[in-house]
Amino acid sequence: MPKRLIFNGFSMNAVSHVYHGLWRHPLTAQTRFNDLETWVELARLLEKGKFDALFVADILGVDAVYKNSWDTYIKEAVQIPINNSGVLVGALIQSTQHLGLTLTSSILQEHPFNFARKLSTLDHLSKGRVGWNIVTSVSHNAAQNFGFDRIVPHDERYRWAEEYVDVVYKLWEGSWDDDAVIDDKAGNVYADPAKIHRIHHHGQRYKVLGPHLSQPSRQRTPVLFQAGSSRAGRAFAARHAEGTFIAAVNPQGARRQIEETRALVRAAGRDPGDLLFVQGMSFVVGGTEQEARRKARDLEQDVSVDGLLAHISRDLGIDLGLLDPDRPVDELEIEGVQGIIRAFEEGNPGKRATVADLGRAYALSSQVVGTPETIADQLAEWQEAGIDGVNLIYHTTPGSFADFIENVTPILQKRGLAQNDYAEGSFRQRLFPGRPALLPDRHPASRYRGAFVGSRERNQPAA
Repeated sequence: MPKRLIFNGFSMNAVSHVYHGLWRHPLTAQTRFNDLETWVELARLLEKGKFDALFVADILGVDAVYKNSWDTYIKEAVQIPINNSGVLVGALIQSTQHLGLTLTSSILQEHPFNFARKLSTLDHLSKGRVGWNIVTSVSHNAAQNFGFDRIVPHDERYRWAEEYVDVVYKLWEGSWDDDAVIDDKAGNVYADPAKIHRIHHHGQRYKVLGPHLSQPSRQRTPVLFQAGSSRAGRAFAARHAEGTFIAAVNPQGARRQIEETRALVRAAGRDPGDLLFVQGMSFVVGGTEQEARRKARDLEQDVSVDGLLAHISRDLGIDLGLLDPDRPVDELEIEGVQGIIRAFEEGNPGKRATVADLGRAYALSSQVVGTPETIADQLAEWQEAGIDGVNLIYHTTPGSFADFIENVTPILQKRGLAQNDYAEGSFRQRLFPGRPALLPDRHPASRYRGAFVGSRERNQPAA
């Protein structure tokens, strides 16, 4: 039997996430994103379908980077309005029993001391089901919302992230010994002071004395995810992440990216299997190929090209709205879109993609159209190329998830490509069968286990 794939429901606590314009579809619940019941329904559906996790993306700002304005983002709800992903994850804990819950949090938005306590709390309350998608943010407006004039340079953001994770690792892994909690009611001793330690962090951006105020949760450190595809982003993932999100155009591209990144994982002193690769994909399922293609055409008619181009403009830092819509994209020499354009041209033989085509090309680059059987065949090809799982991107919610779970998941389960039930243990143990709930000893966070053991005097506040 093949190794089964991981499946995440990919969403955002907003009106419109990826397929902009489809919030107008009569069968989607996207405009009810402020209603907790909308999310409870989705989480329970994913759990019924034996998905591994709900992964909630997030952003922190809206820039005027399309047609030199923010108007398109506001009018078409391109990831605004948007609510906090961490608050949503906390609200869904009681509605689920097995589903992993992964929130997105940027190094910009919260001091690491407070963030570490929040994640420990969520991990306690969920009995070890929490993950953290580590982001550095790309938006100038995000930086301006937190007191900066503009976003710091790309590679500097990753140096910042290195210190940020260093602080939270010290708190999660080193501040409390495993046997610090005694729970001795007769002796009136809950915890041993000698086994709780200050961390004495003093770095470029943070000065944190400690100790961590939460006792260790089931996982101590939540499952760590990261999505950067740049050289610095991949290097960061190789050192720290347990899962990385990719957006390869085809299985061959995925294989190359995975092989390159796994070499970085080895160079960082970790096992290549310590990092899982999760491909972003959407699915249009039909009883026949003809029906599936018809459904895909109908959905495409409602997708907003303006909304998609606004999204891409923000991600690339290039205002595509100011360019001639009939200009061929391959003349722009924008490295970040070349793979998307190749996918578009492969699906439209003889057509040279223009700026106007770019929005739909972006949408189609991750879309799989077919019957349940042909979709399962394609997923097997992707898995053979090296992916470990899928971030399922919706067209409509919860409809896209329900369609996949009802029609494709049973076939995948029969083929051994999807789990039939949840294994025991924490989120990390389900993603890495046979491993403990804690990070392995070769992860950089593990160096802080026992690192702060010392005299009681050292654990007192500095003068």
